[in-house]
Amino acid sequence: MSIKCAKRVLRIEAEAVKALINRIDKDFVKAVNLIYSCKGKVVITGIGKSGLICQKIASTLTSMGTPAFFLHPAEGLHGDLGALDKRDVLIAVSNSGETEEILNILPTVKRMGIRIIAMCGNPRSTLALVSDLVLNTSVKEEACSLGLAPTASTTATLALGDALAVALLERRGFNEEEFALTHPGGTLGKRLLLRVEDLMHTGREIPWVRENTRMKDVLMEITTKRLGVTGVSNGKGELVGVITDGDLRRALEKYDDVMKRKAKDIMSTNPKKVERSTLAARGLHLMERHAITSLFVYKNDKVKKAIGIVHLHDLLGRGITGEP
Repeated sequence: MSIKCAKRVLRIEAEAVKALINRIDKDFVKAVNLIYSCKGKVVITGIGKSGLICQKIASTLTSMGTPAFFLHPAEGLHGDLGALDKRDVLIAVSNSGETEEILNILPTVKRMGIRIIAMCGNPRSTLALVSDLVLNTSVKEEACSLGLAPTASTTATLALGDALAVALLERRGFNEEEFALTHPGGTLGKRLLLRVEDLMHTGREIPWVRENTRMKDVLMEITTKRLGVTGVSNGKGELVGVITDGDLRRALEKYDDVMKRKAKDIMSTNPKKVERSTLAARGLHLMERHAITSLFVYKNDKVKKAIGIVHLHDLLGRGITGEP
């Protein structure tokens, strides 16, 4: 019984969303154009279940480059209408189109000269008649077996809100970098915003030895700095090589008197390095490609002295994955 019921609910809601496809017409285009040309904010209002859908639509619009916020119509009657500006656009959401709280704020909204887009299930309702544009979200039936609880109607409204948001995103040419700016804590934001300089070790945290440093001191530097590597500098302070755990193992196999050797005898030359402005995700990609765990960081390609070092764990620890 539960399986049959669940399938019926999903079928009804899927059909409600599918029915919207044939309603995407010139009024939808006008709504997109009206919101796109809005010099103020997009204000979305609704109450009850519709109010929750409004909050999601406002959040989606905002994250995709269209500033929007949710206005509770009841609170609007008690002062929150002061947040509105004549340059705004109001999207009013009501399945019946007769929601009292919404209708009560419309006279003030109209007097302010604010354009109104109705998202409702009754194109002949009071809300639809006083609005500048109407987006029809009517459904054949609710998925609730009683036909009372908003189910298919709220799903359809949510889907149409997503359609608006994505259409506006494309109209604005909103790209990945702009999306990342509004999602700095997300995976995409980290991939597109965090740079090597944000994560690198600097100053005394950088493992350094000179070309003539003896192996005892080389081992001490690697152990103390705990990055599994040390840079090797020449007399000018320029990075000329690195010594890793792998270099040490190879030296043990090659030399019987490895502890009498100097850093320049076992270092690997031409160390991999990046500029400080390099995206962290790009740095991770370089490490993976060359099977290394650290990169020395330069201010730019004209400066030969390293200003930092970034380790694989620094990147993975911040959730950096893949190359952007």
